[in-house]
Amino acid sequence: MSDRAVLHYFNGRGKMESIRWLLTVVEAEFDEMYLTSRDQYEKLLNAGSLMFQQVPLVEIDGMKLVQTKAILHYIAEKYNLHGKDIKERAMINMYAEGLIDLMEMMMMLPFVADPKPKLDNIQTKAKERYLPVFEKALSGPVYLVGGKLSYADVLLLECTLMLEEKFTGILGDFPSVKSFQGRMIKIPAVSRFLQPGSKRKPQPDEKYVKTVMEVFKITGPFP
Repeated sequence: MSDRAVLHYFNGRGKMESIRWLLTVVEAEFDEMYLTSRDQYEKLLNAGSLMFQQVPLVEIDGMKLVQTKAILHYIAEKYNLHGKDIKERAMINMYAEGLIDLMEMMMMLPFVADPKPKLDNIQTKAKERYLPVFEKALSGPVYLVGGKLSYADVLLLECTLMLEEKFTGILGDFPSVKSFQGRMIKIPAVSRFLQPGSKRKPQPDEKYVKTVMEVFKITGPFP
């Protein structure tokens, strides 16, 4: 049995990107099988590999894991990035799920007919609901929970970079978050992941959107 995880998803960010980030930070090697056609998706379905008929799918340690949060939790537990006790895990999960909510809003942008109102809403929520939480949490501590790196820290880095792609200077009013980002990108594995040619995916383009819509038989943009 190979020690390398195998990731089944599109050749793009989506819900798999956080998983790529986490595997990168723990320096776990992984391979990718890209979904490019409806036939590939149906083959996974017919093989019983997709519990809820959805991707991401990650093959790891002899298991076929689905559901993004379950996958993230498994990797975090395996590599000791999920806190030292049940209370720390609860805090880590709360931070992480808030970040996932915000990132999923951004993931939907390429699929909506008119992204401008969605962008405005994301920017407002980021500045008023989400970033103040992390600014407060990082005003002093180096990491979000327990003075130790957790998977919530990895998601926060990913999220801040996504936000800056859409809203230049958005971290200007959140200096602790910006300082945190600066520390995180100095981690060697992170630094390598941010270089051209890494397994980090670019922002979604028309080809990515077209492939997703064809594989899932989506007929038109979301409202």
